[in-house]
Amino acid sequence: MYGIVIDSGSSRSNVYLYEWPGEKQNETGVVTETLNCKVMGEGISAMKVDPDTKKDVKSLEAFQVCMDKVLKIIPSAKHNTTTLFLGATAGMRLLQSNEIMESIRTYLSSLPFNFQNASIITGQEEGLYGWVTANYLKGNLLEKNLWNTYVHPDGRKTTGSMDLGGASTQIAFAVPEDLRGPDYMNVKMYGYSYNVYTHSFLCYGKNEIHSLFVLGLLYSNVCLNPCYPEGFNITIEVSEIFDSKCTNPKRLYSPDQTFFMVGGSNSDKCKEIVKSVFDFNTCSHKQCSFNGVEQPPVTGEFMAYAGFFYTARALLLNGTSYLEQFNATIGNFCHTHWTVVSLQVNKLLSNQPLCHNIWPGRETFVVQIYGPHIEDMGHTKDAQHRTRSNDVWVILTYILRLRLATL
Repeated sequence: MYGIVIDSGSSRSNVYLYEWPGEKQNETGVVTETLNCKVMGEGISAMKVDPDTKKDVKSLEAFQVCMDKVLKIIPSAKHNTTTLFLGATAGMRLLQSNEIMESIRTYLSSLPFNFQNASIITGQEEGLYGWVTANYLKGNLLEKNLWNTYVHPDGRKTTGSMDLGGASTQIAFAVPEDLRGPDYMNVKMYGYSYNVYTHSFLCYGKNEIHSLFVLGLLYSNVCLNPCYPEGFNITIEVSEIFDSKCTNPKRLYSPDQTFFMVGGSNSDKCKEIVKSVFDFNTCSHKQCSFNGVEQPPVTGEFMAYAGFFYTARALLLNGTSYLEQFNATIGNFCHTHWTVVSLQVNKLLSNQPLCHNIWPGRETFVVQIYGPHIEDMGHTKDAQHRTRSNDVWVILTYILRLRLATL
């Protein structure tokens, strides 16, 4: 059997094709990925929908390129039984455009598949799906025994997950059953129940947090950016910062106004400015992460992906790296002159300003794990930063939960 899931994030969309046998293991399916096709162009939140035709031809043509590949893989006799989902994430949660979603639904329903739905998933769902998928891929939920039968791993601990997207970032990890609240969700996988804490921080994805960071510099009339490497400079258009619901300008700017920034390579000052984007003081609960959000104590291993993966790849950190090593590498990297940095990462990032991606990502990563205790816990090795080339995992859970669990 086959299933198609389209993961539409704030910066891009990916089409995933999954395949699985007809039978299930303890009420849930065992799934393998057959195709991962990146849709060229921007995310669907950037689509310009024509009010007459209700579609953006260029954007939908990019989707069709991937769908043509899917059509060639799935036998024609199975087209009408192949389920198709689209899940839009934080970019569309910010925009909330019914026109764009209707245009996407019209297009997807015209395909020869069993189109189920195209919807904007909640931040909690996004965090939970990432947690389920990370643990599925690590074998924490199911494994084969000596008799080639799938069984629940005896005594296996689950792994926490952290997802750094363009417009939001999610954290999710298993907690004791007695903990309850708006950010706690119960999920049943392969016959076992898990109580999962999951929270999504809208406007704290790598793109939006960079806008908040630059906004703070503009208000201070600072042109020297300590988070950019020395030797790097960039002209930033005002529209790039203010064309978002996450940034609320305190003063008026001309739409065509630009700001010129140069790199300062000052890691301490960079950290100070980035931390100012977070509120560590407000908390009406026993413990908070930041911005007054309740979060229980965090322990054990974590798997970080999406934006964290690209940051680690740019730092040439492959596989597993401990938090102390991760931070030390960032510090060394961002004190390197841009002429060296640009040569080192040119193939990976196409000459993008590397440190504006790395530093906000680093701070988000740290504060999400340790919250207000960031300074005290800076040298712990309990939490790991793990990367994997298959960095967008939320889509796998659509098949695991929304399709197979209902067969």
